[in-house]
Amino acid sequence: MTLLAAPGWARVGLTMPDLRLHEHAADTLATTIIEKLRGGGVPDINQLRLPL
Repeated sequence: MTLLAAPGWARVGLTMPDLRLHEHAADTLATTIIEKLRGGGVPDINQLRLPL
């Protein structure tokens, strides 16, 4: 389930022969997994939202 939260390009990037893209995709996936394990996806209710 955690891998599905990662960007699609990162999941596809693992299969690419380009070493630079492959490493960037692996780094992004690792970051996503770490954030999910730490619970970083839950926003702080006291944090002000920036208008987009």
